[in-house]
Amino acid sequence: MDNIKKHNHYQLEGLGIEVKDIIFEVTKDLVGKEAVCVGNILKYVMRAKKKNGLEDYKKAYEYLGYLIGDQDEKS
Repeated sequence: MDNIKKHNHYQLEGLGIEVKDIIFEVTKDLVGKEAVCVGNILKYVMRAKKKNGLEDYKKAYEYLGYLIGDQDEKS
């Protein structure tokens, strides 16, 4: 395993893709803060089981809060 380019906790077993590939696809039409928040939410949720567990879920929750806060301000 190449620890620079292919971390084990970013591989989606059985799918032949990496977390980054999903993030790139989901965020391709997003811009700025929304793209960053959605990308980080996906990253933390998808790696949590293999890396930091609850800590990663809390990080995802934090970014979700940023995203929701921005949406509330626009309403």
